[in-house]
Order: sequence, then C-alpha cells, then structure tokens
Amino acid sequence: MAAALYIITGAMAAGKSTIAKELVQRFEKSAHVGGDAFLRMIARGAAAMGPVLDSEARLQLQLRQDIAMDTVRRFIGASFTTVYQDILIGTDFVRVTSALADLAPRIVVLNPSAETLAERDANRPKTGYSEQFLPNVLAEALQLETPREGLWLDTSNMSVEDVIEAILKNW
Repeated sequence: MAAALYIITGAMAAGKSTIAKELVQRFEKSAHVGGDAFLRMIARGAAAMGPVLDSEARLQLQLRQDIAMDTVRRFIGASFTTVYQDILIGTDFVRVTSALADLAPRIVVLNPSAETLAERDANRPKTGYSEQFLPNVLAEALQLETPREGLWLDTSNMSVEDVIEAILKNW
C-alpha cells in the first residue's frame, strides 16, 4: 500500500496536534509533521504571529510551510504515511494544498465552534488567544476564507476517538 498524506488543519485549539498524534498511531509506518516545530527552530528574530501578520511574519510563516512541505515529501518518498498538522487558513490553505496536490492529500479541517476553541485554549498549558486575539478571528477566517475541500468536522462535541473514526471511515 502506498504511503498516504493526511493534512490536519483548523484554528488554534481545534485539536490538530491531539488528532495528528493519535492518527499516526493507526499506521504501521508513519510520521507526524507539525508546522509549529519549524517556527520554534528560529532562535532569534522570530516575528510575532497573531491576527495580523506584518511582512516579516508572513515570510516566516511561508518559510515554515515550505520546510514542512519539504519534510512531508521526504517522508512520503520513504513510504511513511504522513500526517501534516498546521494552521492553514485561506490563502495558506490554498497554497499548501495546491503545492501538495500531486500527493493526493487527505484533507481534514477541524472546525469546532469559537466557544469550544476558547474553552480548549483556556484548559491547556500553551494559550494562544487573548483579548486582542479572540478565537472567533480564526474561526471566522476558516469559515469565510477557506475553500470547502476535504473532510470538514465540527468537533465541538466529538471525542478524539470519534474524530479518528470519522477520518478513517472517510478514506
């Protein structure tokens, strides 16, 4: 069986990391590529990521995506089923999914409500939202700016196992 590529996206606190970590366990030979890891590699000079990105932040975000896509291709080329997890909304979603289209990605968009995002963010060690950057900003951008490609799941009331089952059932 050929290696498959799964792309897991959604807003911050949508459950992307949790789902990706669980999904990779379902395959005999698999790899998890998390976009945040590449951004954390910047030792100095990291641009601030938030609701509005300046030109340097946009360049760094695209660099992160480019490195992630290169890594995805290396794992797929080595026959690893690969789960790439990142915040890909609007033009970023289009850019990445188009660049990886030759790999026939299985796109999964985790789309819980803004209230669920706020609750999940408040209950985790790393918080990303603030009074200046509310969960509805990303939730609305996902809804309004992202093409309806792949499997969209409102995971507000789904367990991790429910989400994994829906993904596996779809493909």
